[in-house]
Amino acid sequence: MSIAHCNKSEPLNVITPAKIDWQMDDTGNMVPVSGEFGDVYFSHADGLAESRYVFLAHNRLPERLACLAPKQCFTIAELGFGTGLNLLATWLLWRQLRETHPQLATARLHFITTEKFPIPLADLTHILALWGQRAPELVALIAPLLAAYPPLIAGCHRLNFFDDNLTVDMWFGDAAESLAKLALDTSIKPTPCVNAWFLDGFAPSCNSTLWAEDIFTQIERLSCPNTTAATYSSAGVVKRGLREHGFEINKVKGFGRKNQMLTAVMTDAVCLSETNSQSKPANSTYNTPAHSNLKPDHSIVIGAGVSGLLTAWALANRGIKVTLLDKSAPLAGASGNPRALLAPKMTPIHHVDEHLHTMGYLYSSRLYRVLNEIAAQQNIAAILEPTGALDLLIKANIGTAQIADYPDEMATTLSLTQAQDASGLKTQDVSDNLYLPQSGLVNPQALKETILTHPLIHFQQLAVNNISEMESHICVEGYDQNQQVISINADNVVVCAAFESHQLDKRIFDCRKIRGQLSWFTPTAKQLASLPKIPLKYSGYCTLFTAQTGDGQLNDVIECSPQFLLGASFIRNDTSTDIRDEEHQISRDKLVTAIPELASVVPTDMSLWQGRAGIRTQTPDYHPIVGSLSNSERIWVMSAMGAKGYAIAPLCAEALVDMMLGSFTPLSTAMLARLSPNRTRLQTPLT
Repeated sequence: MSIAHCNKSEPLNVITPAKIDWQMDDTGNMVPVSGEFGDVYFSHADGLAESRYVFLAHNRLPERLACLAPKQCFTIAELGFGTGLNLLATWLLWRQLRETHPQLATARLHFITTEKFPIPLADLTHILALWGQRAPELVALIAPLLAAYPPLIAGCHRLNFFDDNLTVDMWFGDAAESLAKLALDTSIKPTPCVNAWFLDGFAPSCNSTLWAEDIFTQIERLSCPNTTAATYSSAGVVKRGLREHGFEINKVKGFGRKNQMLTAVMTDAVCLSETNSQSKPANSTYNTPAHSNLKPDHSIVIGAGVSGLLTAWALANRGIKVTLLDKSAPLAGASGNPRALLAPKMTPIHHVDEHLHTMGYLYSSRLYRVLNEIAAQQNIAAILEPTGALDLLIKANIGTAQIADYPDEMATTLSLTQAQDASGLKTQDVSDNLYLPQSGLVNPQALKETILTHPLIHFQQLAVNNISEMESHICVEGYDQNQQVISINADNVVVCAAFESHQLDKRIFDCRKIRGQLSWFTPTAKQLASLPKIPLKYSGYCTLFTAQTGDGQLNDVIECSPQFLLGASFIRNDTSTDIRDEEHQISRDKLVTAIPELASVVPTDMSLWQGRAGIRTQTPDYHPIVGSLSNSERIWVMSAMGAKGYAIAPLCAEALVDMMLGSFTPLSTAMLARLSPNRTRLQTPLT
């Protein structure tokens, strides 16, 4: 159970952490209680048993989940994440069912939860450690949940647990506002819907917000015929709210000492659609997600840069075979730099829930940590090297006062002494700074190798010159390395070809093209001692890194040796990728102008410097292009990531694949509109 009222003393979108008090339950265990409302997070009798009885049994989840077909997705929405006990109980049930029902190997569970006042990680760790002692079967799930638990900032935080085909979307903020942001595009078949509701807010007498009219309006909007709901509460306001919004309610025996609880089934005929009417399994009155003729078994992804790789990964993890095409090789273009700095361009916190860079950065850092574990199993170098990063706020839209609104574990300001110690700078005044403790360096080569180990992803070299959309399939044609004409059929195609996307389909916006050259050199021992110890952001960025085995496949680096990377240049309307001494000089000048003490450290003789130039693709409104093309059911686009592909492509790929499959995305309706290939800003060509 959870808190969802509005605290008027806090600025909009600043999340207030829950205050935890403690009481002794009926069995002598200490259990958490809401400090704001004095209500319990779960039953004093047995919280886990209560979760199983109220939400799992009375939504008939054991039977319904066991009946899912391969690749089907079942969506649960919860009002009130609280301690996460409902999620853990559901996750454990899902694991058990997948062990005994082979057809669930490719089925998916999507758990959407809202929380206005999330519990801080330290408190949650303590609470769940106690549950681990009481219910040892939860221990294996508690650790990955805590490892993925996001910082307490507003917006949607997607947590993927790939081994279990479980996606958890945590929406931090007001519940009604969060539910209203869930996109419901009725042109997509099947239209997303919630299959089961966990109505688990604090009692209406303690906190009425989660039982208000706007909540029930959203529950109705997001439900379809035979959607179920369960709640421990039998209060009159709950009965009326559900009944007036299309549900047939039923009173049953409550858990423990409670006399009654409510179950409900959506019966409102106005929700009925052809898609949803086909979703009922035989001999059941409870719904499972609908099938669609357009749900792909095989997708083609054109372009094997970071957008293409992450799109292929998102598709493959939903059980879809992917043919990944590129005219030369994976990461041959702008995505193939020796390292990418994962550090967001921060925004004032009242914008954060709709700020793609910030939410993308948080998702990417979680994803890359998970991929690190997969890479280690394959004896591949780490994808993300956690380093932290120091932004000198030379080119930023946030100041130190606004940074203070963020949780320290995500972003903070260091004192002058702390900043100099962290960076290794000695004379530079770095008192005006932004420190990002979760930032790090992405190794593109390791990311590519790890993604291409997925058994459902097949790379093929092909210079695509034509895409033909038929009623039943898509056909992609091109020339292989032997100049032979090859054609490949699939259910759909995702174009991830950066600035060349427009050449493949004229409906894709012809973006601005910006050449960027990164430079690097091998420092001497003396230089190494004086170069910055962590990545620095200014009007460019610089970082030390140690080239790993395999890095030489993409770039001219000395493997297993320290390298100093700096850049990048920004040259508009230049699509040449030759390496230029003058752009080495531009990057050096940027660095020493921002940090003068490095002028005597970074060599002026650049004859031994190496470089890589790539073409960034940018829209007039600086947002990427993510979605389906107008008048097309089988052609999708994922492009124009600018210089932020490694931060935002993973989250954009998740949203794109969700749209393709008729699932709820981790991006709001408003954000999806800003990313649409068909948005108004892209109707006028660049001049």
